[in-house]
Amino acid sequence: MPQITVDYSGPLADGFDRPAFARDLHTAVVDIAAAKPPACKTRFRPVEDVVVGSDTDVHALVHVHIALLAGRSDETKARLTEAVLELLRQYVKPAGGLVLHASAEVRDLDPSYRKFEGE
Repeated sequence: MPQITVDYSGPLADGFDRPAFARDLHTAVVDIAAAKPPACKTRFRPVEDVVVGSDTDVHALVHVHIALLAGRSDETKARLTEAVLELLRQYVKPAGGLVLHASAEVRDLDPSYRKFEGE
């Protein structure tokens, strides 16, 4: 916990500083949602096909999904979502006239969530 997934349009790859984004995102999750730094895990998934409206060539998407153990207030989740959007403004620089659509969601992990660490 937290489990963070970032889906992004493939054409953004060169203009998205993913390591710096993840580093600062983890700091925000620790500061805002009281997560432990070693527990922050982010995976990035490039998305090949994106369609917004009827224009397929001018739009790019980034969606950040953060799943936390239950117990955070709606206010805390909203603050974290706003912090994510601000970080996306900093670290995603679309090239070639792409219009960026950025979004974020923070939700509770299902009570069935379990994990282990080890070899």
